[in-house]
Amino acid sequence: MSKTRIAFIGAGNMASSLIGGLLAKGFDAAQIRASDPGADTRTKVAAEHGIDVFAENEKAVQDADVIVIAVKPQAMKAVCQDLRPHLQPKQLVVSIAAGINASSLLEWLGTQPLVRCMPNTPALLGKGVSGLFATQQVTQTQRALADELLSAVGVVVWVEQEAQIDAVTAVSGSGPAYFFLLIEAMTNAGVKLGLSHDVAEKLAEHTALGAACMAVDSDADAAELRRRVTSPAGTTEAAIKSFQASGFEATVEKALSAAAHRSAELAEQLGQ
Repeated sequence: MSKTRIAFIGAGNMASSLIGGLLAKGFDAAQIRASDPGADTRTKVAAEHGIDVFAENEKAVQDADVIVIAVKPQAMKAVCQDLRPHLQPKQLVVSIAAGINASSLLEWLGTQPLVRCMPNTPALLGKGVSGLFATQQVTQTQRALADELLSAVGVVVWVEQEAQIDAVTAVSGSGPAYFFLLIEAMTNAGVKLGLSHDVAEKLAEHTALGAACMAVDSDADAAELRRRVTSPAGTTEAAIKSFQASGFEATVEKALSAAAHRSAELAEQLGQ
């Protein structure tokens, strides 16, 4: 990607994280541009990353190979329609807006090569995971560009059917909040068991961090790792049995199904 020119439409937190990740990987700041209507945002991004910034979107996309649209979903239609006259047929558009499907984006943009992306908030720390879907117009070279772009802030997975983006949203897009809820619940339970809030919170947070690292680094799957730390008739087994007796797995499945259903609903509403 050393010669690839990238334009960011919208220079908020996610765009800034992507820009920072690209620069950290050795990308040339001269090849990156951004536009944003906010003067303070433009000043901040230019100072932090040393890139050219514009108030006008059309100036940012001139001669760009990849155009990353990173605006709020409610603004996507207007932004895309305004961009359409200024786009070239071979420019790859990457959308990181939640809840806007490819058919709506292409209706507003025209027949551009398009990659729809669902990142999550840990991308702000370079620890994200993003689900990507490419339309038929996207070449293998453009697919590789999109992969490298999102890899700058974490792990990338591809789905072959756009409907699976709703499942990605349910599992990873909304997923950090599920773990925050578990940490919150474990902290409160620890306090009720006699720990101070600070101690209980630190125990819960670092247990979550350590377990996630073990799951990522181990060749064993999560079920096997759970079995390895669950001694027969021990404390862990008592807790696991209590979770399962309360319908833990069914609750998780129901929650993720609700998130996926809502993702599909939002795509229909925001695409109108």
